[in-house]
Amino acid sequence: MNDRHTSAPLSLHPVAPDPARVSRPASGAHGLLITFEGIDHCGKSTQVLLLRDALLDAGLPVGCDSAPGAVLREPGDTPAGERIRDLLLHDPGRLAPWTEAALYAAARAELAVRVLKPAMQAGWIVLLDRYVDSSLAYQGFARGLGVERVRELNDWATGGLMPDLTFLVQLTPELAARRTGGPPDRMEREGLAFQRQVAEGYAALAAAERQRYRVVDGAPSAQAVATQVERVAREFLEAVGVL
Repeated sequence: MNDRHTSAPLSLHPVAPDPARVSRPASGAHGLLITFEGIDHCGKSTQVLLLRDALLDAGLPVGCDSAPGAVLREPGDTPAGERIRDLLLHDPGRLAPWTEAALYAAARAELAVRVLKPAMQAGWIVLLDRYVDSSLAYQGFARGLGVERVRELNDWATGGLMPDLTFLVQLTPELAARRTGGPPDRMEREGLAFQRQVAEGYAALAAAERQRYRVVDGAPSAQAVATQVERVAREFLEAVGVL
């Protein structure tokens, strides 16, 4: 990972793509925001990287001006966002639910203003690992704060910026628990019952917003899931005139 105190967004991929593979947006192009959601260890972070590579191979402009070819993550990818990420995921203490929700929204506000909106205005296709829907599922639903109340907080924080397309990589919490590796972060330590509530929250969100959400089965191999994701992404990009 890049130094978290730099001003440039960070790429999730451990090896940055060859600059020669990255196309720049055409003049006057309108950008897109594509997000990936799901419970912990569902495989979404792998899928966002595989889609990034597929879109680069298709000659599409992925990333942003300061990090062409980058995949972005939440919380993080701004100096303030990375500090908030450390507090949210690695601080050993407990946080009050609304403190947690407000910190996620604060990191999101920085990312929206400093990275997402400028990138979309410049015509980039932005791929983002987690966004507003994570707060709706984790804090609004699983923490019991109320989905609409958490949505209102995040609408204010982001100026109403929402994804054009959201992939929900769906996996049972029981299967996801078998995929864990390394020490769990603060959210992962909440346990299986909490992850079940998060999964229920995501299912409800996807059912309510079928036009934006695309649900893919996360149980098969990573390549099999990627085939699902790439097919849906191609259909969407063709529909909006990008392909």
